[in-house]
Amino acid sequence: MASRHYTIDLPPSVGRRVAHAARKQNRKPSEVAAEAIVWYFSARAIPTEAATSAELRAIQRGEVAFRKGDYVTLDDYFRSVSLGTPFS
Repeated sequence: MASRHYTIDLPPSVGRRVAHAARKQNRKPSEVAAEAIVWYFSARAIPTEAATSAELRAIQRGEVAFRKGDYVTLDDYFRSVSLGTPFS
């Protein structure tokens, strides 16, 4: 892969974290920094949507029900539909 060279200034605390991660992973600091930049742009590419007012109300109802203990565990649900428990 072709690469370009950049010079960047990092705050001392970030530089220490990059150096520590590089030592721990037996990698070059530039590799760790490049991976972090790739992750940054990947995370920003994930689209987000605002919840509708109906969705927010449904979430609130669910939170209230959960606090009251009105819920079914995933294991109980699978047993109720005779699928067994896939997680045990």
